Amino acid sequence: MRDWFKSGSPWIWLTAGAVAAAVLAVAGVLALTALRGLGHFWPKPVAETTFTERDGRVIGLIGEIREREEVATRRLREAGFVIPGNDAFAERVLVKMGNRDVSGVDFRWFPVPLLGELKYPGDVVTVERREWGNFYGHLVAVKEGGTVVADGAATWPELEKRVARANGLFQQILALEKKDIGKINYGLEQLRLQARGLELKGQLTEERKAAFEKQREVLNGQFGKLQERIGTLRTEIGRDTLVGRVMDGQEVEIKLALVADVYRANEMGLADKMGHYARKLGEFMWDEPREANTEGGIFPAIFGTVLMVLLMAVMVTPLGIMAAIYMREYAKQGPLIRVIRISVNNLAGVPSIVYGVFGLGFFVYFLGGNIDQLFFPEALPSPTFGSPGILWASLTLAILTLPVVIVSTEEGLARVPRSVREGSLALGATKAETLWKTVLPMASPAMMTGLILAVARAAGEVAPLMLVGVVKLAPTLPLDGYFPFLHLERKFMHLGFHIYDVGFQSPNVEAARPLVYATALLLVIVILVLNLSAIHLRNNLREKFRGLENV
Repeated sequence: MRDWFKSGSPWIWLTAGAVAAAVLAVAGVLALTALRGLGHFWPKPVAETTFTERDGRVIGLIGEIREREEVATRRLREAGFVIPGNDAFAERVLVKMGNRDVSGVDFRWFPVPLLGELKYPGDVVTVERREWGNFYGHLVAVKEGGTVVADGAATWPELEKRVARANGLFQQILALEKKDIGKINYGLEQLRLQARGLELKGQLTEERKAAFEKQREVLNGQFGKLQERIGTLRTEIGRDTLVGRVMDGQEVEIKLALVADVYRANEMGLADKMGHYARKLGEFMWDEPREANTEGGIFPAIFGTVLMVLLMAVMVTPLGIMAAIYMREYAKQGPLIRVIRISVNNLAGVPSIVYGVFGLGFFVYFLGGNIDQLFFPEALPSPTFGSPGILWASLTLAILTLPVVIVSTEEGLARVPRSVREGSLALGATKAETLWKTVLPMASPAMMTGLILAVARAAGEVAPLMLVGVVKLAPTLPLDGYFPFLHLERKFMHLGFHIYDVGFQSPNVEAARPLVYATALLLVIVILVLNLSAIHLRNNLREKFRGLENV
């Protein structure tokens, strides 16, 4: 046994066990996140039953059973429920009741002993609305302009047809508002800025004023025509309604203009459910959020996260590499360089929120404010670069991750054999040529390692972004079709902040919980894709210059 310990085998097995435990823990977290997040998009059956209230009243109940748990019967009795029997524990279920505009609540816990028989009637519909959440109930009729056009067995086919029509009109209205009217608003704003710029220079003559006014009249005329077109579409989309009967027998009329989707989960087969799941998963990835980010998609957050990380990588890579090259290849090794290296290493341990405060004070207020004074005076007092935006967020994270890139690059440069440098110099190459054509290519895998670590950290940071550019809901993407196309001054959405906002700031916590898991899983996937791309490039570089390492 003593020889076994002296051989070091126990420590090898202990290390292997710790690594295996860490891998299992990570796999367990990812599995839980995937199960909770991806399961949200599967169509769930809608149950119908009765419930006995505290005062003895029996009410109807329609909804999705989301969770089950056991609680002490004593707690239920203390809450006023009359629980039959003498069991110490009783089961209760969390039901998504929907119909928030009728009942005032979306989720509620119900003790199972007080529930009636659970039934799953095929005619119960789930209506996903753009406002007020889901509606659950029995379909009664479809109306057009207040007149019943379908009831009974003909109601469901007619409803599907009219919902598809309403969604098509809704997309037309959305396209007109975002693209066409957005283009006109952009043109009007550019005219205002041009006029204000000439006014500040004292060059705004009456002729130019008249020319600007003529252009405004043209744009306003186009805006009026678009408004008429949108008004016509709104009238068309607002003519159709559905009538549904809720759990208490009350009939509710819902405008199809507010309906995003409608389906009968209890009648779906496996193929229908798989198609529904794929469609909802696609909507989650490509649509914009709605209902305080608790419904809809998260495409703006995905786009903002990827764009910010790419901008950060473009900024931090040359800065980190140049700093490492200077300290390793050109600077005289002495106390000053040692102090700089210690400072760089210590910077890696500074809390990220401190970088956010620095970014807000230096980049946003000082640098951005001066840029506005010099280059965008016509826009003042409204700031252009003097407010948080994706440029300042990327620069802040570049500084945050700079120590990682510097240290990794220095280590890569140190591993390049001295004989390689001496051989290059002996063949007549200058020091710069040796560095650029020989040393840097051999150290490139280490540089990519630093970039991988920087991307992994930057993509998951949230605290500094809250000060330098991230928002709950961005009206436009930083990239669009208007010059200069990439608008670095705009605020943006981020997956990490979206998780925080939905998980902790949502007015409807139960509805938001599955989206927290789904968004967290997507953030992990985005980071994984970015890292795998960098790892693939690093491996290619390592294979390309493997022969030089043995020189």
